[in-house]
Amino acid sequence: MTDKVLTANRLGDGIAVWLNANGEWTERLQDALVARHPEAVAALEAIGKRDFAANRVVDVAVVDVQEINGQLWPIRLRERIRAAGPTMEYATGYRPADAAFIAV
Repeated sequence: MTDKVLTANRLGDGIAVWLNANGEWTERLQDALVARHPEAVAALEAIGKRDFAANRVVDVAVVDVQEINGQLWPIRLRERIRAAGPTMEYATGYRPADAAFIAV
């Protein structure tokens, strides 16, 4: 099984977020809780449904990641872009994505 993390977009501003081990949504992929077995993935999915229903986040998804040299890397390009930040100027305090991180 591929390692997985739970991601979503924060309802208030649309910024990509990941669920951490404290059950909080963080803007840093590297702080995400990693699920390594089916039961953990099911728990992530349940938390995502709960937080979506509570209007905390939208576009909730479990995504594949791999750990390389202690750093989490999303498998899909779309998720690497989301993890690195917007590809353009978006909002005060959010810089465009790091091209090296999203490079294929």
